Amino acid sequence: MAVPVGEANATAPIRVSASLPASLSASLPLVRLHFSAPVDASALPALRVTPALATKWEQIGPRDVQAVALGALSPTAHYRFATPVSLTCATRCTFVALRPHVASVATNVAWEDQLLAQLRYLPLTFVAATPPLTPSSQVPGTYSWSYPTLPSSLFAQWQVGVDNVVLRGALMAFQNAQNLPTTGVADAATWAKLVTAANAGDVNTRPYDFVDVSESSPETMTLYVNGKTTFHALVNTGISVSPTATGTYPVYLRYTSQTMSGTNPDGTHYSDPGIPWVSYFNGGDALHGFLRSTYGWPQSLGCVEMPFAAAKVLWPFTPIGTLVSVHA
Repeated sequence: MAVPVGEANATAPIRVSASLPASLSASLPLVRLHFSAPVDASALPALRVTPALATKWEQIGPRDVQAVALGALSPTAHYRFATPVSLTCATRCTFVALRPHVASVATNVAWEDQLLAQLRYLPLTFVAATPPLTPSSQVPGTYSWSYPTLPSSLFAQWQVGVDNVVLRGALMAFQNAQNLPTTGVADAATWAKLVTAANAGDVNTRPYDFVDVSESSPETMTLYVNGKTTFHALVNTGISVSPTATGTYPVYLRYTSQTMSGTNPDGTHYSDPGIPWVSYFNGGDALHGFLRSTYGWPQSLGCVEMPFAAAKVLWPFTPIGTLVSVHA
């Protein structure tokens, strides 16, 4: 007999991004269960859901499974289902007792927050209110900022249980470290790695890097490493007809050198070879080196340009998932 230990994992609702359409696609997790002994997800009976919804179990750890939806879901619906209190297994497993639960398809990523904080990918510290059954068990707790000297504008962009850019950047950094696609979305493979890493104590050993770009005159870039200001440089952002978008974005693509090409505002084309130390953070906007006679005012077509030497210093501190904030 394999008995579920605790129910914290049993009620984790589906992660929903605000950018998703009104009808949500399949492969979203409805519930996750942790058992006291190894269990085979393929042997479990299907989770029954009201309103009717096809589901399947996925293995995310030797003792951990999650039920994912196979059909479209409504963000406004509340789905009722029953999780097992215990089960018996011979050739197939049978739920011995069921306990009802209700999950809404609302944005709730509290467990993701907890695991990424525990693994030191988020710039926050998590302290559990109750002893966890395993290191990866979802439990109530409190968060505090690990680096209170970071710009206060960053603090305002994170909220526990809510999908946000701070969380996405941390998840992309974790996925990159685990050689997973850096989507910033926690799919089954990512959850399996999160659970395994938490149980193994495989914490992030890199510092927490943050890049702050100010468009105030003169325009500057400031690098924070574990909350400490470690590097400043003059930079150039986009001209009025091709501005650098303000906001906070995670680095998603990097090159040590690249040929950049595109169209100028007057319709002519450019092709600049050998652009060094490139870190893309928002569409075609990137941090990179570029030769100019002066720096500190808008001259680019959207990128954040800086002297070659400054870009070389910055580049090692902008791995995938690093947040870049651009503001006036």
